[in-house]
This record gives sequence, C-alpha cells and structure tokens, in this order.
Amino acid sequence: MAFDPSNVNLNTASARDIICYLQLGENEYNGHLPARISAIFVMFFVSTLGTAFPYLGKRMPKLRIPHSVYLFARYFGSGVIISTAFIHLLEPAYQAIGPNSCVGMTGNWALYSWTPAIMLAAAMSIFVVDVIAQKYVADKYGLDLHPNVEDLVTTKTPSPSTTPTTPSPLPKTDPEKQHLDTSTAEKIAFAQQFTSFLILEFGIIWHSIFIGLNFGVAGKEWRTLYIVLMFHQAFEGLGIGARMSSIPFPARYKNWLPWCCVLGYGVTTPIAMGVGLGVRGSYNAGSYESLLMVGVFDAISAGILVYNGLVELLARDFIFEPQTRSNKRLTFMMGCVFLGAMLMCTIGKWA
Repeated sequence: MAFDPSNVNLNTASARDIICYLQLGENEYNGHLPARISAIFVMFFVSTLGTAFPYLGKRMPKLRIPHSVYLFARYFGSGVIISTAFIHLLEPAYQAIGPNSCVGMTGNWALYSWTPAIMLAAAMSIFVVDVIAQKYVADKYGLDLHPNVEDLVTTKTPSPSTTPTTPSPLPKTDPEKQHLDTSTAEKIAFAQQFTSFLILEFGIIWHSIFIGLNFGVAGKEWRTLYIVLMFHQAFEGLGIGARMSSIPFPARYKNWLPWCCVLGYGVTTPIAMGVGLGVRGSYNAGSYESLLMVGVFDAISAGILVYNGLVELLARDFIFEPQTRSNKRLTFMMGCVFLGAMLMCTIGKWA
C-alpha cells in the first residue's frame, strides 16, 4: 500500500516512510530548456579543453606553455582533486546516507555509520589494485622494486636474490642493446603511471555523472550552479590533463589513447546533463532511491580520490620522488596545491 501522508497510523507506518516523506524534496525544475541544452555543449567544451590543454602544450611546440604554467596546472590540480574527495564527495555522501539522512535513519543503514566504511573499503580496494598492478609489472619485467631490508640489516646472510647489486653498464659499442633496454624502461613507466591515472579518472568521472544529473533538474539556483560547474569542470579537467601529460605514452598509443582519456572526462558530465533533462519531470534528487545511489557512489569515489590524492599525487611528488633543491620552486609547488584545495573548498558551497 502506498504511503498516505494525510492519513498516518504511527502504530503501523514504517519509520522509513515517515522520515523519508519529511525529508523528501520536490522536483524543482523550472524551465529554461533552451539555455540548459546549450549548457550541455558549453560544459563539453570547457571540460574537454581544460583536460586537453596541458597535453596539447606538451605535444605541440607552438602551444608549448612555460614551465611555471605547467607546474601550476599540475600541482593546482592535485589540490583540486584532494579537495574534491573531501568537500565534493565525502560531505555529500554523509548528507545522502549519513546518520541524519532519510537513508541513514532507517533499516540496516541506521545500525552503523556506513559512509566512512564504504569510503575505507574503496580506498583499501584501490590499494590492493595498486599493489597487484605494481607486482604484475615487476614480475613481467624482472624488477626487484623492494629489496629485502631484513636480510640486509640482520645477521642473516643475504641471499643472492636480495643482495643489492649495481647493474653492469651497457657497452657503449652496443647501441642496439642500449635502445632495447631504454624501450623496456619506457614500458614499465607507462604501465605503472597509466594504471594509477585510470583509477584517478574513474573516481572523478563517477562524481561528474551525478553533478550532471542534478544540474538537469535543478530549480531556480541553476544559473549559479551553471557558473560554478564550469569552473569545477575546468579545474578538475586541468588536474587530470596535467597528470596525463606526464605519462610517457609509447609511440603506438600516443596518437589516440590520450584523446580517449580526454574525451572520457569531457563527455561524462554533458551526457549526464542530457539524461537529467530527459527525466526532468520525474527525477527527484531527494527520493530514497536517489539518495542511496548517490551516497554510495560518492563514498566510493571519495575513497578512490583520497587514496590517489594523498598517495599517488602528494606523497609521490613531494616525498618519494627526488625533491627539487630549489626552495623557491618547492614553495611554489606547495602553494599551488593549497590554492587548488582552497578554491575547490569555496566552490563546494554551491556544488
């Protein structure tokens, strides 16, 4: 029997029906269809250009950007991605399925704080994927990425496989062998970096889907949301593009694979906006089903981006990789990270 809010029996009505009715919003779509349709194409242009710009600067000498601009895009993008995880994903996930939400106050969702649990599960899953990918690359190319430190610092005699050795330099008279060794190195770098990049883009794309859906059915605030989303998509795209431009794509991939990655991000939000407009008369972002779907996927995406942002971006660039000796450059890089994070925190007020 459908829930009748005008005739409620508290002895028989379910808590879910009552709570969800009290928190249920309405479909606030208020027209302006031509402007919203044009926004789809504008969003595609902004998202795609922001993502492609760093890579175009790398591939085309005439568009080559100054090094300082590239550094800004790369590390500003890192701050944007980390802020997206906490401000644009984790907080909305709490609002959708957290303890004070329609979902989080009913059924099994009320028995445990599932938002951080889902986020943790996603982060640990990406950790496992990352380890397996690194191990696969190491086994495939015969690398010893992590020497056995225990054997080196204890009285146990190190086994031949764990004793660090310095590889013999390639003979200068054998350029073919040197070329072959370099081409193996390129494959390893590509496999490791591209795997991490795909995971990063996957997390951001999920977020973009729900942004587009909500824009399609937004009410009177859609104009403000329109402006905010353009900056949001451009900055996220810049972060993705800057990371992609640092990947050493092999020759057989570089003419098509990067553009697939660019379009993957560029078309996601516009397609979701089109879907949102298609269901503008029936989709309710405040319904139980919508909140459940958005909350779960936002929490998953938050876990992905937290892991990638803190481990693959900040830790790798500032801690594990060789540091720059220039204090000025290091300060600039860190300043860009904080600027990107703070700007996305500000945008988080609207989207």
